[in-house]
Amino acid sequence: MKVAVASDDGKVISSHFGRSRGFVIFEIEDGEIKSREYVLNTFTGHARELHHTGNHHYDSHAAIIENLRDCKAVISHGMGRRIYEDLTSAGIEVYVTDETDVDKAIELYIKGELRNVSELLD
Repeated sequence: MKVAVASDDGKVISSHFGRSRGFVIFEIEDGEIKSREYVLNTFTGHARELHHTGNHHYDSHAAIIENLRDCKAVISHGMGRRIYEDLTSAGIEVYVTDETDVDKAIELYIKGELRNVSELLD
């Protein structure tokens, strides 16, 4: 299974999912990390610096969902409610966590101990 962690540098979890510079994609099998890859975020409007009207209703999340469709879960330190709902509707588990270290978060996820903190949703 694959898990994507939003991160600007591959080490610290981004505080805003869509504005993240990239995602650390982990391949996990039998409770162990088999691979780790950093993928640049070239598929969100925020990342491409498109004109933003201030109204998320005009910002489609289809591209980010399509690009992360192989992931069972995504982890971020913050995100908007609409992307949270769109990801969960697409069958992707979403964790908005107070953990900020990528490696610690994935370790907690594997153990089933990663907390989802809804207060971190925008």
